[in-house]
Amino acid sequence: MNTFFSAYEQYLANEKHASANTISSYMRDLRQFASYAADRQLHAGNVTQTQISTYLDFLAGLGKSPATVSRSLASMKGYFGFLVNQGIISENPAANISSIKSEKKLPQVLTGKEVERLLAQPKCTDMKGYRDKAMLELLYATGIRVTELISLNVSDVNLAGSFIRCESRHKERVIPLYPAAVDALAVYMQNIRPKMIADINEQALFVNISGDRMSRQGFWKIIKTYQEKAQINKDITPHTLRHSFAAHLLENGADLRSIQEMMGHSDISSTQVYAQLVKHQLKSVYNKSHPKAM
Repeated sequence: MNTFFSAYEQYLANEKHASANTISSYMRDLRQFASYAADRQLHAGNVTQTQISTYLDFLAGLGKSPATVSRSLASMKGYFGFLVNQGIISENPAANISSIKSEKKLPQVLTGKEVERLLAQPKCTDMKGYRDKAMLELLYATGIRVTELISLNVSDVNLAGSFIRCESRHKERVIPLYPAAVDALAVYMQNIRPKMIADINEQALFVNISGDRMSRQGFWKIIKTYQEKAQINKDITPHTLRHSFAAHLLENGADLRSIQEMMGHSDISSTQVYAQLVKHQLKSVYNKSHPKAM
């Protein structure tokens, strides 16, 4: 099963331009199936549609969510499709299996007051506080993904023009910054970052206490720390500020196309989720507040 995993991983990165997180998820799914297949002495050439369906039922029996099972199926469809294109197998055994339809949950967002509380948590009394303040302000100002945030270089920031350049999947987009984000970045970049970097040639915008580029795990811990300090009773992830950015722009009159461009969505349907979210919130407020709705 896993003989061609390395080639497929390279294909995802170089041909499909998939993100590192997507590749990691797909390969993890495939290795789990490979382990299952090895126990049953299956190899890529003799895996059948029925066996894949049985495996999906096996995952569901373990308590895996419909979304996880569907992603595993997508991973196998992609891999076996790759093997067909390479002439290694004659047909894709996963091609005609339907994904499990699961109810899509609307993304959780913070209220304006919750965002203010979160952004107020980093205390600008030491280098870490200044850095964290700049990171949170930038994340909420732009709605960029965490991978994009930690991938930013100093050259991607234009303080004079109040914008950043963000490149993802070989596409560049320019996103404006509000004044508080510009101010926080200016202080960090001019006074703090030069003292934090381990190497004067370091290009990373945000660095850890060792002076190296910030990691996803490092930023995740930062978010969780400030969530607790802000006493926000929601399961905040780094993506929560991205969702909040989009929902708040929409609430205040921004059009979907502009939000789509700033967020880097290739499909407008991804952005339309936020319109559904805002409508849902408005309906909730109406039902709670209108005297005739009670």
